Amino acid sequence: MSGLIPPSPRQAVEAARPLVLTVFRIVVGLLFACHGAASLFGVLGGTKGGSIPLGQWPGWWAALIQLVGGALVLLGIGTRTAALLCSGSMAYAYFTVHQERALLPLQNGGEPSVMFCWAFLTIAVLGSGPYSLDRLLAHSLGRLFTAHRPATEPAPAPVGPAEPAGPTGLSPRSDAARPRRPWR
Repeated sequence: MSGLIPPSPRQAVEAARPLVLTVFRIVVGLLFACHGAASLFGVLGGTKGGSIPLGQWPGWWAALIQLVGGALVLLGIGTRTAALLCSGSMAYAYFTVHQERALLPLQNGGEPSVMFCWAFLTIAVLGSGPYSLDRLLAHSLGRLFTAHRPATEPAPAPVGPAEPAGPTGLSPRSDAARPRRPWR
């Protein structure tokens, strides 16, 4: 009978969280990769119809980070590291290019930099979500390394008599061996 009662709004939001996080990661990564491709190759509108000269600092390198970092975040490979690098590149872009024009992003044209910076920082903190190549590879590698062990293998028996836990959760012998520091 409980299956007929709809979940509360809070339960529905919690149930949707993994999918929303995954879609957010994919959309942000795709937009960032497109921005990098536009700057590097002059496609999708490019940088006013052209591309950035090879190796030009910082534009070409920023576009490379956008393309590669956006693709990695999109696919969910090395997501936290890639997202942190992308977030840092957008913070750098904001403070070196936009901030010198005016203080606020609305005044200096830095809204996309700020939005990408905070979006990637959010992804770096929350992770890739359940639907990513990171999770798929971790699951596959985990199976690969545990495939040789039988599922019914018993856990190893503890050696020696069990001791009650001390105040730190360790055995009394371990607690006694730990040096005590007075509170200051």
